[in-house]
Amino acid sequence: MAFDFRDLDVPVLVAPMAGGPSTPELAAAGTDAGGLGFVPAGYLTAEAFAERLEAVCRLSTGPIGANLFVPQPSAATPAAVEGYADALKVEAKRYGVALGEPRFDDDDWDAKLEVLLDLRPQVASFTFGLPSAQERRRLTDAGITTVGTVTTLAEARLAAARGVDAVAAQGPSAGGHRGTFDVTAPPSEQPLDDLLASILADLEIPVVVAGGLMDAGDVRRVLRAGAVAAQLGTAFLLADEAGSSAVHRSALRDPQFTETVVTRAFSGRYARGLRNRFVDEHEVEAPFGYPEVHHLTSPVRAAAVRAGDPHGVNVWAGTGYRKAEAAPVAAIIEKLTDPGGRAD
Repeated sequence: MAFDFRDLDVPVLVAPMAGGPSTPELAAAGTDAGGLGFVPAGYLTAEAFAERLEAVCRLSTGPIGANLFVPQPSAATPAAVEGYADALKVEAKRYGVALGEPRFDDDDWDAKLEVLLDLRPQVASFTFGLPSAQERRRLTDAGITTVGTVTTLAEARLAAARGVDAVAAQGPSAGGHRGTFDVTAPPSEQPLDDLLASILADLEIPVVVAGGLMDAGDVRRVLRAGAVAAQLGTAFLLADEAGSSAVHRSALRDPQFTETVVTRAFSGRYARGLRNRFVDEHEVEAPFGYPEVHHLTSPVRAAAVRAGDPHGVNVWAGTGYRKAEAAPVAAIIEKLTDPGGRAD
């Protein structure tokens, strides 16, 4: 491998969190603290993605990771999306905006691959699927370590067969979108520790683990079980360097929210966040259809944030969100690795 996670001073990865929370400052701070920060490419143009990667390189001289959403065939049907748009007219009226155009796109995939090959971050991880064999070879030839996000042993086998250098095993407690390859499949509920054990028993590949990890005990547990590093996102949502909105930050500490749920109401793809009014009122009628539904609801979600209303926007968070702390990234990472640090 061009990059070995076991060489990190601190075996902690600051997860890529697209849509706002991940900033260049957050990624650089994670790397500077001895771990590995990530720049998510999701929802950005290729140009904006390149700018953020370059910004991290200016802020830090350490290794950096990048994450891309892999485009998948659309699971949407025009009738289902149109029906959902009719149901969401009440939301558009509530916030005084027009619904978005429910278009399909590939998130600028080809151009973002070229950004990776041009700027060459040490690590490139992939969510929702895998790069093609040819694309993976190009990245490998460029000296970039590739990581496939997986939620089942079957997906891990596909990733290993594709030739990635490592897998990131994502458990069911993870916040935000599940990395499940099949958008219409019910997300796996296999506990993270069991998923890790099954992959280690079946494949000879380094495994990063993610999903529900919030404190030093969680980190030590997965390292002792054989993971090469722990990847955490929710634990950094309140970090000083994070770009989480004021609405997001406030909701995570608001006692009116008591649980997280997995929903497709906001994006047409399963993701975990705080249960709020929007989820309660629209989950049953929400169709599959990513990214069409994401684009459809985007203006409503943005307007809800402007209005300071946490009930009209996705507040992505893992099940352990109550343990998130407002502090600099360096302090959060220090607490995650103390006491005990890396397991023997």
